[in-house]
Amino acid sequence: MEAYKKSSIANCRVVLGGVEFAALLRAKTQLQHISRKNVRHRAAVAACLVHGVSVVERDRQKQREGSQAFASPWWKSLNFKMVSQLQDDVDSSIFGAIYKFEPPASYSNLSIDGCPYYVIAFRGTLLKRKSFKRDLELDFHILRNTLDTTSRFEIAMRAVRDMVASVGSSNVWLAGHSLGSAIALLVGKTMAKEEYLLASFLFNSPYPSVPIEKIVPEKVHHVFRGAVNVVRAGVALAEKKMSGDSSLAQSAWVPNVFVNTADHISSGYVGYFDHKKKMEEIGVGGIERLATQLSLRGSSEPMHRIPSANLVVNSTRSRDVHGIKRLMHAHGIKRWMNI
Repeated sequence: MEAYKKSSIANCRVVLGGVEFAALLRAKTQLQHISRKNVRHRAAVAACLVHGVSVVERDRQKQREGSQAFASPWWKSLNFKMVSQLQDDVDSSIFGAIYKFEPPASYSNLSIDGCPYYVIAFRGTLLKRKSFKRDLELDFHILRNTLDTTSRFEIAMRAVRDMVASVGSSNVWLAGHSLGSAIALLVGKTMAKEEYLLASFLFNSPYPSVPIEKIVPEKVHHVFRGAVNVVRAGVALAEKKMSGDSSLAQSAWVPNVFVNTADHISSGYVGYFDHKKKMEEIGVGGIERLATQLSLRGSSEPMHRIPSANLVVNSTRSRDVHGIKRLMHAHGIKRWMNI
């Protein structure tokens, strides 16, 4: 787990029909450095592509087309092409997109090493009349741990499987925000069980459990989590004997998980991984790993629990906004776009 800090790199600004966003690089040639080991650079690219899906859906709802549409600079400025859109079969909203990286001829092989050939991105819940009802319905599926039973997940799963079959898992990134992050996480876990490990960037992914670390003292919440996990581990062990074990395959998948401590929807991951670390330190990590496989609310595996992750935490708070706007700001994807 690492603290998330902004780089000192100056951002340029791009204005799209009154919508301003922080561009990732000072010049087009800086795109060459995105492929390096810096997870923040890669995350900034993924965040822009995810946001691009949201803008595409807003364009659709407002009937903005051609030169009137706002969406395309979100990927064209990064040398990506949107090759396909994923459409919900219930409300016809666009919830995802497949992007292809098309670097200029001037880029060397070295400069694009580590870049994805394709990125499959999923947007979060939109507070817009034509899509909100369906998005909210899917948010409740997250709370009930039944997102895998929805047609939107099935559409996403099929698109990812087809792409991996076509170009290989090493050439595909997954990315998502909020509801879209939950879909990407579930897709990533499913592919990991099939031994396909996809680089994944999960922004503000919902953690649908009570944040006990914010309610009780630290020592108490570790004891509470430990007691609950002993029960979970016992049940999971019994189930594993009957149905086999997929935890080893899942453990090899290490997604990048981005959370804000002020975001009550996703901040539970901070306490979750902190507790896992402490359990490993005292030699009972095996209980934690078994507990990860079971939800006490049902027999199915809990969607939001993952064996491991590269957790990136943003601890900055918005001082100029208050109330619900502060919560929405903390949960928003735009704070992950700046290097």
